[in-house]
Amino acid sequence: MCDAIRAELRSNRDLRAVVITGAGSAFCSGADLVTRFDGEGGDTFRPAFEKMLDAVVDYAAPVIAAINGPAMGAGMQLAVACDIRVAALGARLAIPGGKLGVHLSAKNIWRLASLVGHGNARDFLLAGRVVNSDEALHMGLVQRLSDDALGTALGIAGEIAAFAPLTVQGHKRSLNLVAEATALNKRARDEIERLEEQAFASADLREGMAAFTEKRNPNFTGE
Repeated sequence: MCDAIRAELRSNRDLRAVVITGAGSAFCSGADLVTRFDGEGGDTFRPAFEKMLDAVVDYAAPVIAAINGPAMGAGMQLAVACDIRVAALGARLAIPGGKLGVHLSAKNIWRLASLVGHGNARDFLLAGRVVNSDEALHMGLVQRLSDDALGTALGIAGEIAAFAPLTVQGHKRSLNLVAEATALNKRARDEIERLEEQAFASADLREGMAAFTEKRNPNFTGE
């Protein structure tokens, strides 16, 4: 799916706005934890996921997330990568990495902290906070609430499409450049990458995956 979204954006470079939403009752329930790792511990999901998020961020026109239901883990990270987020009234958002042994990448930690502030980012990543749509609006995680998230997002996209495209695209690129000016330095990125790889090579990750599959509480040992 990550590859398909990235390919769609690459093959439709001239759109004036893009809306991403989920099929069914959820925006995105996150990575397929049961099948994402092969028998030798390999992980093809993370590289595809990071490339897809970069494609969303770097797309010339605004990308709007219509969060029509739960956005969990990778699903919330996808929403954070979008430019504007519209949440359904019953939406819930969380990144339950600590419950599974999954560590976010440097870019995704930086994007989250830049959007909601360090205090809220710590609440999400350290305490596994789950927020409803009202809480998400209050902290700036989403910009609008609607009982029809997709309809509202399409309406915003239609309004944007009528604006001067060079101005809109210029503003998006400028905002990205402003954000990049406060981005992590190489030392921080390298250290976070080391921590990420340590987590993904840990016995705790294997325990988290097994517990998720077996629908039981994990027994983490810090190894």
